[in-house]
Amino acid sequence: MTATTSPIAVRTRPATRTVSATTRRRRQRALGVGGAVVANSLLYLAGRAAGTDFTLTDPGATQSHQLILPEIAAFSLVFALLGWGSLALLERFTRHARTVWSALAGVVLLASFVPVFIEQATVDTRVMLCVLHAVVAAALLPMLRRQAGDR
Repeated sequence: MTATTSPIAVRTRPATRTVSATTRRRRQRALGVGGAVVANSLLYLAGRAAGTDFTLTDPGATQSHQLILPEIAAFSLVFALLGWGSLALLERFTRHARTVWSALAGVVLLASFVPVFIEQATVDTRVMLCVLHAVVAAALLPMLRRQAGDR
């Protein structure tokens, strides 16, 4: 007696993708960085449309410099990535990454206002630059801090 086998199609469920906590954390942080850049770019464009000139002059210089959209986006990106990188380093080397990073971020935000008031600029330019600085912090603090893990 021989048994015959017939080819039966075996139905399997498609593999479910599980996303690791690290991947979720990176996505959240990338969204924070991207949100900071996009928000600042849109605020810059709104400020320009409202008549803000974004012209700065060093106290000892005679020539002024007008900030342009690529500069705003690039500075936002660089400092947002520095915030992300500093948090990642703190998470690797300290047990209190959230606390240390939050304090560091607050100090950096306050220090970022100093050049705004050293440069010669119109009041509306200074106000808009302060708002732009605060927007980066607003985008990064919740998104980066919330996902920061203590060792």
